[in-house]
Amino acid sequence: MKKFFLPLTAFSFLLFNACKTSLDQQDIQHGAADFTRYVAIGNSLTSGFQDGALYREGQLNSFPHLMAQQFKLAGGGDFKIPLMDEGAGNDGSGNPRRILGYVTPCGSTTPSLSPIFDPRGGTAFSNVSAQGPYNLVGAPGARAIDANFTLYSLFNPYLQRFCETPGSSTLLSEALRINPTFYSLWLGNNDVLLYATGGAVPPSGLFSPALSDSVAVRQSLTQIADTMFKRGVKGVIANIPNVTSVPYFTTIPWNGVTLTQGKADTLNALYASLGMSGITWTAGANGFLIVDSFAPGNMRKATSADLILLTTPGDSLRCGQWGVDPAKPLGDQYVLDQIETSVIQQYISAYNASIASIAVQYNLAFVDMNTYLNSFKSGMGYNGISLSAAFVSGGAFSLDGVHPNQRGYALIANEFIKAINHKFGSNVPQVDVTKYHGVLFP
Repeated sequence: MKKFFLPLTAFSFLLFNACKTSLDQQDIQHGAADFTRYVAIGNSLTSGFQDGALYREGQLNSFPHLMAQQFKLAGGGDFKIPLMDEGAGNDGSGNPRRILGYVTPCGSTTPSLSPIFDPRGGTAFSNVSAQGPYNLVGAPGARAIDANFTLYSLFNPYLQRFCETPGSSTLLSEALRINPTFYSLWLGNNDVLLYATGGAVPPSGLFSPALSDSVAVRQSLTQIADTMFKRGVKGVIANIPNVTSVPYFTTIPWNGVTLTQGKADTLNALYASLGMSGITWTAGANGFLIVDSFAPGNMRKATSADLILLTTPGDSLRCGQWGVDPAKPLGDQYVLDQIETSVIQQYISAYNASIASIAVQYNLAFVDMNTYLNSFKSGMGYNGISLSAAFVSGGAFSLDGVHPNQRGYALIANEFIKAINHKFGSNVPQVDVTKYHGVLFP
């Protein structure tokens, strides 16, 4: 996937009961909120990005659109989306979305299911600015620090295709075009996610992924909240999930090298002949060989504290002896070690402290998406459906391993609705999550 995200503390097990929209229309109240012109400000998570691309079906099942449909029951108005053309979507680099297809693993003649690119190819970016303004102001790849940066609308193709004036427009200015009466704000995950999905490799250029300064993140989010507050616009803000809890970081086991005793003996002899007797192998599961500049010889075996990224080439692990051959250790771009993970989590904590403070300062409803999305890792249930953060089979995340699928976005919409109802005394019905699918099998 083009690394966006989001794309992501303590884990909790939550059981959610289906919310039936059986209230009579006259019983549904907006409370102190005015949903007449709702605008959603955010990044890929707000846009409906899933399966590694932005495509029409994903946009129509984005959590803001699902919320807007529920808001209509409480006096909300239309919700306009800068829809992509029909097709397989685009990841920003021309690649289409991922789908489940059949591939033939190395050393086998039996096809197995695996994520592949949609054979229809990527959908072109059509300019839809003339049909604006839009209620959905979500730009995949956008960081919190980009939200008020005018030149950013020249660099981000998702924003450029629908904004009023590329090079002058911002996420905030686009949101203000509809004269909003209510808004949702979910930004900040890309300020850490892009760095994490790149293996926490130190930035080497102007546009290399880096951790955003926490003060700059706070200032940018405060500018949005303050602007809306001064206009009398109420809203809801969400914090940043622990990105390392999503399938992108948890699917490939750190000890994915399974050896027979004979193979282990052969490797031990090879490593000893190379003067690397400190790295030993045993029968059964072993950690991958990874690059570590602090280890003797700049290599060591992975431990349970290391996260192997989903972008690690699977065929290279299974067939090319990556992570086993002393000449082919997994590079830094494919691994998050314990120190890197700790630094990432420190930044997430700083961002989330600012977001919680902004919610209080500007009287916003607050959604603790950090705790909620982390609950997927330990598993949860919804109306008889089991959901987890397992890749493909977990039922809540799409095939890019970072973004939710339709069902996951429906769950997120409900978390926002619950926070809004609690804060503003409304009783907007929740989304029926069972109407939305997870990963589709061929």
